[in-house]
Amino acid sequence: MAPQHSAKQPSAKQPSAPQPEVSAWRPRVSGVVEVFHAHFTEYAYPMHVHEAWTVLIVDDGAVRYDLERHRHGTPLDTVSLLPPHVPHNGSPATPRGFRKRVLYLDDTRIPDDLIGAAVDHPDLRDPVLRTRVGQLHAALAHAGDELEAESRLTLIEERLRGHLRPRDVADVPRSDPALARRLRELLDEHVVDGLTLDEAAALVHAHPAHLVRAFSTAYGIAPHQYLNSRRVDRARRLLLDGRPAGEVASATGFFDQSHLTRHFRKLVGVTPGHYSRTTRG
Repeated sequence: MAPQHSAKQPSAKQPSAPQPEVSAWRPRVSGVVEVFHAHFTEYAYPMHVHEAWTVLIVDDGAVRYDLERHRHGTPLDTVSLLPPHVPHNGSPATPRGFRKRVLYLDDTRIPDDLIGAAVDHPDLRDPVLRTRVGQLHAALAHAGDELEAESRLTLIEERLRGHLRPRDVADVPRSDPALARRLRELLDEHVVDGLTLDEAAALVHAHPAHLVRAFSTAYGIAPHQYLNSRRVDRARRLLLDGRPAGEVASATGFFDQSHLTRHFRKLVGVTPGHYSRTTRG
């Protein structure tokens, strides 16, 4: 009798680990080396270093990391500032992993003489700073919003320096109507071609953070909001003339038609196409 062999049972298929979600880009903003968004469930970073400053916020879950042999964590209201050249690691602190947004900034934004202070206090419990970093990421996600991103970034770096060097804190509005008027005149001259915050600051001989604060204090609106308002006003006139939205976008300083559409809808309440279709004459 032939020997009987028991049928081999198929092994249960193990569920595959979720794939990481990652996006990275270099925006056209001076001093920003990289923007990095990621969702990791199981991945753990080994000890490593960066050449740039790391500004980290976590939107879901939490990260546990070691910096200079001290354990740290990232609750949702925290901004973590990891200095360059200092080894650190990172791993999920919750079963669902973590979702994070990271800015890598060079030493033109945060000077290297603050590395020691950042090693001592890398996790900053500051709701205002946390909100501003989130707003900056939103601006960096859209090409054409560089002036907004630069304005937000200069206030963020000022607040970071205030945490690391408290005597430098200057987070109160300072009235300077003459400076605000000079910036408004510059923005009026560059509605279509635009200008960077650093260019404006050099032209009026003022620090970028002071320039943003002076303008916002004088007019109750940020410089990028003023510029976008002027551009949308021009776009309305051209749309009433019957020009197509794509042509209007380039003629009014927007990066592309989607950039025009986003800001037009924000300020007018409808898209450029809908606005054109409902005009009379």
